[in-house]
Amino acid sequence: MKNENITEVSWKVLPRGDAARWSGMYVTLNPIGKIALSRTTHQRLGSPDAVLIAYDVLNLKLALRPAALDTPNAYPIRKYGTCGGRIIRAYRLISEFGIRPRETVEFETPVIDGEGHLILDLQKLRLSPRAEGWKKRSRVA
Repeated sequence: MKNENITEVSWKVLPRGDAARWSGMYVTLNPIGKIALSRTTHQRLGSPDAVLIAYDVLNLKLALRPAALDTPNAYPIRKYGTCGGRIIRAYRLISEFGIRPRETVEFETPVIDGEGHLILDLQKLRLSPRAEGWKKRSRVA
């Protein structure tokens, strides 16, 4: 019997995902409340001029909801850098909600939900590679 040593195989395809940081969903938060978005993230959000920032205390998540600039409590989204990035200056995250990372952190799983809100999980963070690079350069100097 030739087929006695054959074992059952269950193949799974490895998803490619987004190729580079700037071409995928990329969001960071720094210790003074600035939220940086990649151009792609901003475009997938619908390229809004402002967002409402909501905090889910139970699940430790932030939601950025697209809004018009004249909407009450809306935070304007400004251009940041030369590659189309955007920044939201949200210092009140620290003063109102007590969200204060020690370093600039990157959200590991930013996702846009069915309602078009950008959901940021505060339990799934990693040190931003850019922040790590600054630390290394500072030690050398």
